Amino acid sequence: MPAEKIENEIISLISDISGFDKEEITSETNLPEELEIDSIKAIELTVALEKKYKIAIRDADIPEINTVGQIVDLTKRLLSQG
Repeated sequence: MPAEKIENEIISLISDISGFDKEEITSETNLPEELEIDSIKAIELTVALEKKYKIAIRDADIPEINTVGQIVDLTKRLLSQG
């Protein structure tokens, strides 16, 4: 799956969960600071990613993720391990 497609899909998911417009979200966007993604929304996002891509994100990885780009990188890495 092309990296750009993954990034666009993830931005859509983040937009749905955060309530911010897709146009406001880039790979550098900080989730907690700019999009108000708290621990509850982070779990929602994790579950959505796991369902969509059939991947398993470790709980320990979740607090380490602060930007959209980090989510995209983690998702691509987990997909490549598939």
